[in-house]
Amino acid sequence: MFEFGMLLAQETGLGTLGGLGMGLVVIGAGIGIGRIGGSAVEAMARQPESSGTISTNMLIAAALVEGLSVIALIMIYIL
Repeated sequence: MFEFGMLLAQETGLGTLGGLGMGLVVIGAGIGIGRIGGSAVEAMARQPESSGTISTNMLIAAALVEGLSVIALIMIYIL
């Protein structure tokens, strides 16, 4: 994700506001995925028997956050 943001920042002449927007998107996605992972590990520690379901849901949620951040980076690039 970070490499994609850096690639877009180098190829565009967005200036300060575009770079700030891209940075916020990447930081927000990183924080979101980190919280998803942390909560999933905590839930697996509390209920080890349901770790398969929790990890599947964690991966789906992380993929959705990642997809949303890529869409946001593309929108910043377009606008």
